[in-house]
Amino acid sequence: MRKAEPPTRDEAAASAARPVGAAAAVRFEHAAARLGGRTIWDDVSLTVDHGEFVAVLGPNGAGKSTLIKAILGLQPVSAGTATVLGLRPGAAKARIGYLPQRHNFDSSIRVRGIDLVQLGLNGTRWGLPLPGLPQRARESRRIEEVLELVDAADYARRPIGELSGGEQQRLLIAQALVRRPELLLLDEPLDSLDLPNQAAIASLVRRICRQEQVAVLLVAHDINPILSYLDRVVYLAGGGAIEGAPEEVISSATLSRLYGAPIEVLRASDGRLVVVGQPEAPFVHGDRHAHGHG
Repeated sequence: MRKAEPPTRDEAAASAARPVGAAAAVRFEHAAARLGGRTIWDDVSLTVDHGEFVAVLGPNGAGKSTLIKAILGLQPVSAGTATVLGLRPGAAKARIGYLPQRHNFDSSIRVRGIDLVQLGLNGTRWGLPLPGLPQRARESRRIEEVLELVDAADYARRPIGELSGGEQQRLLIAQALVRRPELLLLDEPLDSLDLPNQAAIASLVRRICRQEQVAVLLVAHDINPILSYLDRVVYLAGGGAIEGAPEEVISSATLSRLYGAPIEVLRASDGRLVVVGQPEAPFVHGDRHAHGHG
């Protein structure tokens, strides 16, 4: 793993608040997933700890979406073991924040950003009401807290359709965070954003990881805008997975071993990593990324 940066005062306090010996946020051991009789990935072992920022990468059809579904308990593992926040997948919904693939908000939509965030509190799918103060006061306080956390307070009362893609994504992340999750799953949150906004969102997610001690799994196509913010990478390909520090995983030797074929990792003139010789992944029925989002 990369040498970690010294913790800030907020990070140290958040780490100290987590019980010693707390279960990993996600742990798969020799896990496999099958869809329609076809093995998507097999013998996958990975661990994501609290406060870690981990990217899930791989070619189209490699099973990135299936991995997220398995963590949510929507796709059972067919072999091996899987635990999420110390429980079987699907048993800790109240403690998970989930942001599906990006919505496109038409400019005519007049719903305010703050109302979108409030939906994360009022919905019953992911969690329970907050304890303590009367409900309305609790909700208002938490919404303001999370808007400040994602730096969206200045525009949260504007219609969502009038906001930029980066502003909309911050509000969607706020919605996923509003119930104080311990695990945050982000499915292609950088899709359709320009490079400066991709880097800004990655920086925001890193800060949330450290400040809130939230474990984050972020599905992405391109590691370059987020490379400097990551703790580890999970790379899915060829029916298997490799996890480790980004510079260890995104290398010619490691990816060639994973694919079982010669793979070359080059750095383009603009600094972006390019994976050369990558075999085409087969279409996987039931994996919604298989047609273009892996």
